[in-house]
Amino acid sequence: QVQLVESGGGLVQTGGSLRLSCAASGLPFSTYNIGWFRQAPGKEREFVAGIGWKDSSTRFADSVKGRFTISRDNTKNTVYLQMNSLKPEDTAVYYCAANYKIPRVADYWGQGTQVTVSS
Repeated sequence: QVQLVESGGGLVQTGGSLRLSCAASGLPFSTYNIGWFRQAPGKEREFVAGIGWKDSSTRFADSVKGRFTISRDNTKNTVYLQMNSLKPEDTAVYYCAANYKIPRVADYWGQGTQVTVSS
């Protein structure tokens, strides 16, 4: 059974930082592209960042470029999303996804973790 479990969300002030983790089990993690998506109330789920399986190449949504970084540790089956200079518009539920395709398709999804940025 495939599981993706996100952690690290919480409440932070504008300008603060958080690091999200996505721990995977039940799949050959090192051969999967992993992505982070987010969904704010009343909005569609949107792509945030992704990391490739082959060369750990990364891609980011324009809205987070220069503020967020993504990394993976295949020895721990975990992907991290480091979020800096957070803004109120970053408030959303953040989901990790395995074998994702933009705009919002994936083979597997986590249950999500809430990130709230106060102004």
